[in-house]
Amino acid sequence: MTAKRRDTVGVVGGGRWGLALAAAARRAGRPAMLYTRREDPLAQKLEIEVTTDLRALAGRTTLVLVAVPSEVVRDVARQLGDVVDGSHYVVHGIRGLSGEGLTLISDVLREETSARRVGALGGPAVADDLVAGNPGVVAVASRFPEVTHAVQDALGSAWVRVSALSDLTGLEWASALNGCLFVALGFGRAIGASPALLAGLLTRGLHEASRIGAAAGADPTTFFSIAGVGDLMAALGEDHRPEVRFGRALAEGATLDEARERAGLRIEAPTLLPRVVAFAKERRVEATVFQTMDAALKGTISREEIVHNLMVRSHGH
Repeated sequence: MTAKRRDTVGVVGGGRWGLALAAAARRAGRPAMLYTRREDPLAQKLEIEVTTDLRALAGRTTLVLVAVPSEVVRDVARQLGDVVDGSHYVVHGIRGLSGEGLTLISDVLREETSARRVGALGGPAVADDLVAGNPGVVAVASRFPEVTHAVQDALGSAWVRVSALSDLTGLEWASALNGCLFVALGFGRAIGASPALLAGLLTRGLHEASRIGAAAGADPTTFFSIAGVGDLMAALGEDHRPEVRFGRALAEGATLDEARERAGLRIEAPTLLPRVVAFAKERRVEATVFQTMDAALKGTISREEIVHNLMVRSHGH
């Protein structure tokens, strides 16, 4: 394996998050290669090498970061399966779960490629901050310490802290469920909820998420780490997260399509929520916050009921 291959960080996915991960690698002093079919002048400005050849990327890197929507990740993983081998580390940064069965994205990567050493990214960092070079915190989890070390080496810098966890299942579920809770946060902000009520809402949601995650095999304490509560705390002070914008738009009367447009970036929550609610119901896990937001998306609940479920019941938790 050449030094050049060890040093280069490969990123698959030309959206804002893929660009952000490549930018973080460049600011950490690492060469970065971005696989995308989009032309982005910012990539050139940040000295990120762009390629449309997935095989060329795999040949130049040991660490592959995957940043694509969950609905296409299996197809992308199959393409990766043709070019990566057991020497590669494949780590995704997708805030979602795959299919009706809520399969972990890391499991999809294992099923479709020969890479065994896989992992996931999560935590408070947002794409715009990483692109702009603002300070941020990223969580990474893997069952293989060499994978978390590789990500820390690739993305860690004076401006980006990479916190390593061993509970891969917990990080993936926490990241996905937090995306849904951000929608509730945006809704609450739009209806004028006080900081105290919003804190109650997120506390209730966090406890629901930890129980749902535990039912899926996660360590519930992971939800009270930087990947869970840290992620939520950061969102309390931000309005620019796409899921928060989406929830705010819903509360202001926007249709689902209009809310998606106002989100600015593609988000997983609208398609994830009904699957999470079905999972919780099947396992008899109480999930009022998630059920309420799912009903809000479907238009089967009144505004008064939403406010009561999110604010009054949450505040009393």
